[in-house]
Amino acid sequence: MVTSCRRRTRRATWLAFGLVALAAFSASAQPEESFSVASLQPDSTLEFDAHDVRETPAPQKIPVDSEHASEAARALRLAMITLSNLTAQPPPYDHDPFSQSSTSQTSSFLSSYLPSAQGQGPIGSAIRIAIKLHQKFSPFRILSWLDSSASASRRKDEEMRGKAIKVIDLLQYSAELGNTEALYALARLSLFPPSVYFPSDPKLAHSYFSTHASLTGNASSQAIIAFFHATGYADTVPVDQAKAMLYYTFASQGGHKGAQMTLAYRYWSGISTMEDCSRAVEWYEAAADTATEMFLSGPPGGLTLPYTHTRISDLDGGVYGPGASVASTGLNAVKPAVKAGFAQAAGETWEDLLEYYMFNADRGEMDFAYKLGKIFYQGSIYATAGGIGSGSEGVGHVGQDFNLARSYFLKIARQVWPRDPINPLQHNTLNDKAEGVTQLGWAAKSAAYLGRMYLRGEGVKRDYELAMMWFERGAESGDRECHNGLGIMWRDGLVKGRQDVKKAMEYFAHAAGLELAEALVNMGKYHYGRGEFKLAVTYFENAIRCGSPFEAHFYLAKIHTMNMRTAGLPQGYAAGSCANAVSFFKLVAERGVWDDDLVDDAEFAWGSGTARGKEMAILKWWIAAEAGSEVAQNNLAYVLDQDRSILRLTRFAPIEASNDTARLALTQWTRSAAQRNVDSLVKVGDYYYHGLGVPDEPESIRWEKAAKYYQSAADTQMSALAMWNLGWMYENGVGVPQDFHLAKRHYDRALETNAEAYLPVLLSLVKLYTRSIWHTLQGGDNGLPLWGYDEDKLSVAERANLKREIDGASPPQPESEGISTAEELEDDLRDDGSWYIGKARDEFHRRRMGGARREEEEDPVQWARERRNAENERDGDFGPEDYFDAALRGGHRGEEVENEFTETMLLVGLCVAVAILIYIRTRIVERARREQEERQPGEQQQQHLGMFPPPGDPARQDWLIWR
Repeated sequence: MVTSCRRRTRRATWLAFGLVALAAFSASAQPEESFSVASLQPDSTLEFDAHDVRETPAPQKIPVDSEHASEAARALRLAMITLSNLTAQPPPYDHDPFSQSSTSQTSSFLSSYLPSAQGQGPIGSAIRIAIKLHQKFSPFRILSWLDSSASASRRKDEEMRGKAIKVIDLLQYSAELGNTEALYALARLSLFPPSVYFPSDPKLAHSYFSTHASLTGNASSQAIIAFFHATGYADTVPVDQAKAMLYYTFASQGGHKGAQMTLAYRYWSGISTMEDCSRAVEWYEAAADTATEMFLSGPPGGLTLPYTHTRISDLDGGVYGPGASVASTGLNAVKPAVKAGFAQAAGETWEDLLEYYMFNADRGEMDFAYKLGKIFYQGSIYATAGGIGSGSEGVGHVGQDFNLARSYFLKIARQVWPRDPINPLQHNTLNDKAEGVTQLGWAAKSAAYLGRMYLRGEGVKRDYELAMMWFERGAESGDRECHNGLGIMWRDGLVKGRQDVKKAMEYFAHAAGLELAEALVNMGKYHYGRGEFKLAVTYFENAIRCGSPFEAHFYLAKIHTMNMRTAGLPQGYAAGSCANAVSFFKLVAERGVWDDDLVDDAEFAWGSGTARGKEMAILKWWIAAEAGSEVAQNNLAYVLDQDRSILRLTRFAPIEASNDTARLALTQWTRSAAQRNVDSLVKVGDYYYHGLGVPDEPESIRWEKAAKYYQSAADTQMSALAMWNLGWMYENGVGVPQDFHLAKRHYDRALETNAEAYLPVLLSLVKLYTRSIWHTLQGGDNGLPLWGYDEDKLSVAERANLKREIDGASPPQPESEGISTAEELEDDLRDDGSWYIGKARDEFHRRRMGGARREEEEDPVQWARERRNAENERDGDFGPEDYFDAALRGGHRGEEVENEFTETMLLVGLCVAVAILIYIRTRIVERARREQEERQPGEQQQQHLGMFPPPGDPARQDWLIWR
């Protein structure tokens, strides 16, 4: 049996080898590259047995001498090595070999005669499919899967468990010998176990942290102890806010950034203390200074910013789902997290998207190659607004690969500049170009990335001369990133003999005129250093509008802090400056988390889908939420939301919904709402309406509070759901006096705010008018009028429609040629800050390049989807010349959308009318048949005689049968 299996395997192997032989010849001359995509590895289902580890609340104190110290250090070092080997994970995604990008121009001898995997047409597609099938269903993989058995899996788990026991035993032994680093490592392992092979024991962790803090006064241990006292996590210690404030203060004085942010947030929000804006500014400024210092310690331009944090609810279309949530309606519908959620719901994955991009890039399409290089450089599908230096979105995280990004950028650049001079500083932008090249296209943007990589040493050895060469090549076509890079190099004198601040400012001004956020920040920093704060504020504010996420906020906060501390200013002005400083410092401190990004770690743990992963995600979100992170507060409240019942079967709520869990969720919803999250504000109203996590009080009081929260959310003019809830409460007199007019007003406002609320608002209005009519018939007052309208009682929607009808009735005014419209005049005359020589030319270039920048910053997923659909239509039988499809693409598309609902309702009405007519006709026919049968009973009997003569007929005798 084994021999026959091996024979079949050998035959399958040779068959697969024959299918890919041609592709192997053509690909043999090209080097292989690989990249990785960050994805979640599922945790093993094997739990670690806590009884296998010695649990000591505090290690025994042993006198420290040189022998004990060296032995403790050896045990700690061995434990750390074993732990790193235990937690190491292999790369989860390998790059397909047939979709590689190579800058080498060499090829095999037969490549010009034999088809390749990068070729076009059916042969190339067949080769690519064969290679992929060979990779996925290789006989060697099948054999390896058959050879793996349950015993091997058990041996693997036993090995991992033994390593975990070894790590904890070595750490305990080192701690008993007096090594405080081992004691801290034990505390971290007990609170944040890296895998399921380590036990999670918060009480033991608290004991270790307490001992470590008492021995060393370590700020990190004090911050964790403060969290335990503030939240009572896992019932380790009773909640004691006084002790929490004390330990947070000690940790903040010790320089712990997270404790400083937590203490500042408590002073700013008045949590367990009096509100004190000045003290909040003090601690937020300390945390922001630490983050900025770390940012400036990096290469020229600063460290790469961490990925932005993602609200888990945004991936689901918001707290209330797509259309009903503020997070997914209006301008928020284009947020990367919302678009990524829609893409994932449609079954699209980042691997499939990258594969499609690589397929087209390897066929020679440079737009795909540029977007691929950009994705691998920034490590995310989505880039944030503001340029390269503004970072990228965490929701599209795929992992950075500078080597692969450089290969794609070079592939584009070599089409314009096929070779580099020996001395990069002596290059000639005209002579270096390839013959016949007039437009740089994507090459200028690629040159900006290549220059930045050489400037910062990303994927290559740092070389300032090569960086300047690539920047100058791209600056020839006016690329804003290249001008900004040249400004940095001339300002800092990175190339020997080339330092000129005036020339650097010219480069910065050109890039700033094209609305590059990093260039605007550099301009603002120049004026800030010269003490020209008013002009610096103008540049920093423009930088924020263009997407600057870090430095502009920091310097604006510094300026507002100086204004706040200036003596003699009015109290209101000082209070406003204090509030602005707190907001800006808070943004800087929360974004600059290179050392310990709890929110990102929590997102990774939650995505694992395991019970341990969810528990760790909740813990880390909770710690970040105490520090004031709105994203962490929203995520924690969302996963604990009683309406969703996600975690009802965890230790937070083992059997049924716990009021403690609801109270925690309500606290986080409330804190998130205080940071201008409108959906969270509506959610707080829901909790008061349903009585979740609130004190025991009469329903009428709870409903009044719910109405107040709904009213606050409705006043933002953003939440249609809050307006609809208010309309329902006024209609039914719940929490507010019954008022049909106000109910209709809020229903109309909901429809104005969100057009997707048309159907529920329509049904609500039908019910409202029905109740109003019945109320009037019973002798009630203040019912809704059916025919006449009082102008004072017109709803907002009705007033808008009336104004539209009045405006439409007036004759249109002819426009004179050569006269700008009001919008254009307002755009031209608005105050853009200080003017400088050359700004008019920069404004012209900005308007001319606006379309190109919008094309660069569009959604990569939607762009790929549109390109794929266009290719399918071009290759179809009918194509875009199909008259029906062309009509839909023409100017009548808007009319089709507007009349869609009317046509649907008309069809439904016609169907109902036809059904009624058929029913009436059937009843009439049945009644006529019944009457006819009653009038002629004999005829009905004769109809059943067939050929037999009726009674009385003489021929009937001939049919008699004698027996």
